[in-house]
Amino acid sequence: MRRRTQWLVVTGAMALLVAALAFAVATAPSALGVGIAAPDFRAVNLASDDTVRLSAYRGQVVLLNLWATWCTPCEAEMPEIQRLYDELGPEGLRVVAVSEDEEGPDVVRAWVKKRNLTFDILHDRKGDVQHLYQAVGLPESFVIDRNGRIVKRVTGFILHWDGPEQKALFRRLLARKAESD
Repeated sequence: MRRRTQWLVVTGAMALLVAALAFAVATAPSALGVGIAAPDFRAVNLASDDTVRLSAYRGQVVLLNLWATWCTPCEAEMPEIQRLYDELGPEGLRVVAVSEDEEGPDVVRAWVKKRNLTFDILHDRKGDVQHLYQAVGLPESFVIDRNGRIVKRVTGFILHWDGPEQKALFRRLLARKAESD
C-alpha cells in the first residue's frame, strides 16, 4: 500500500471515530442538574408504610437527600439536616430523605430511630431513585423549589446544612410563591 493510501485510510478511520464520538455525546442523556424539573418517583414512607410520590410535595420547598445506613458521610450530615429541619420545618421546609439501602425497612427504621430523625424518611430498596437522579455516590442532595425545579445539587457530604448560607437559600425559596401552571 502506498503512503498516500495509508494516510487516506488513517484519516478516514479518524473521521469515523470523531463522528461516532460526536454522535454519542449528542445523544447521551443530559445530567440532572440545576434548572431541570425534579423527576417524580415512588418510594415507601417508613413512618406510614404507604407508597408516596415526590410530586405529592409539589408547591413546597424540598431538600431531597439520597443516603444509606452504611454511608459514613451520610451519617455525619444527618444531625445537620435535622437541625435545619427543626428550624425551618415550621416555616414550610420539607426534608425527604430517601434511603438507598438494600436491607429491609426494619434496618433503616432502627437506624433512623437511634438518631431521632423526625423528617420524612422514604425507602428505595431497589435503588431506582438513585438511578433516576443519576447520583454518582451517596450522599447526594437536591434542593427543589415550589415549582418542582432543582435549584441546587450537592454530590457528597457538605459541611453545615444548618449553616447561615444554606438557611439563607432555603429562606429565599420559602419566601417565593409557586408559579401557576
